This record gives sequence, C-alpha cells and structure tokens, in this order.
Amino acid sequence: MPSTFTRWLVVLGVLVVAGTGARCAMAAQAGESRIAVIVSSRDHGVQTVDPGTLRNIYLKKVFVDPHGHAYIPVNLPPESRLRQAFSRAAIGMSERRLQNYWNQQYFQGVSPPFVLGSEAAVVEFVAKTPGAIGYVEPCFVTADVHAVQMLTLPAAASLPPAAACPRRPVR
Repeated sequence: MPSTFTRWLVVLGVLVVAGTGARCAMAAQAGESRIAVIVSSRDHGVQTVDPGTLRNIYLKKVFVDPHGHAYIPVNLPPESRLRQAFSRAAIGMSERRLQNYWNQQYFQGVSPPFVLGSEAAVVEFVAKTPGAIGYVEPCFVTADVHAVQMLTLPAAASLPPAAACPRRPVR
C-alpha cells in the first residue's frame, strides 16, 4: 500500500502534467489562425468541400459541384495576408508560383478567380451569387453564407488579430 506521501506525489505529478498539456493546447490554439471557406447559401447543396477539391476549384481544374452547379471561386487581392495564407494552406503555392500558374493557364483560355477588394465584399458576392465560393476570417461569416471548411493555419503562418472584423449588434 503506497504511503500518503507517495499518493501526494502522484497527484501532484498528474496535476503538473495536465496543467502543462492544457497550457500547450491553449498556446497552440492561441497561436493559430483560422480561415472559413464559404459557399453561397445553405440551400446550395454543398455542405463540405474536401481539401483536394478546394485546391482544384481554385486552380480551375474542377468547374462544377456534384449537383451540376458551376463553381465561381473568388480571391482577395494578392497583397492580402489572408489570401497569401489561404494560397499556402489550401492551394499549396506561394503567390509567385500562382502567378506563374495563371500566366500559363491564361494562354490556354483559363482565367484566374475573380478578385474582390475586401472580406465584406467576398461575403456579399458569395451570398448573392449561386455557386460562388470564397474565404474569409470566421468573424465575417453571416447567416447568408455557409462555411464548408475551416482551415487552421500553423502558428508560424498565423494572421494578426482580426481588427477588421465587423461589429454586429448583440441579439
């Protein structure tokens, strides 16, 4: 039978390990950023988009969803940190590689995704355009759009805190 001292050491060890694990998990969550991939409406029929399909939609290798609706991918401007993070996380290419890719595609008659000036513009366009797909910070997602995927960025690629998130009235 273990002594009281041994039991206290075991309890203390469990608490230290649990506390360290919780701090590590909180630090990982605190250092991560997320990007919401959104589609036009909850009625669109697409509930999720797997990473490979998302990449192919943005590279315009896939043009229609499983229900036969055309995909219309939209981007933020190239200088946007969110676009740069999305390009690396979802497409696996830097902006320079993407530019080279689109230069080649252009001569084959394939244009790059439309570019919209802000996350609010992306949400508005996606909400009003059947088949549109875009990406925004999660705080921009409204009831008019549906998040089909949440991309988690590693801490090294994290975005600064979302100071530009819209303020919405509390209901």
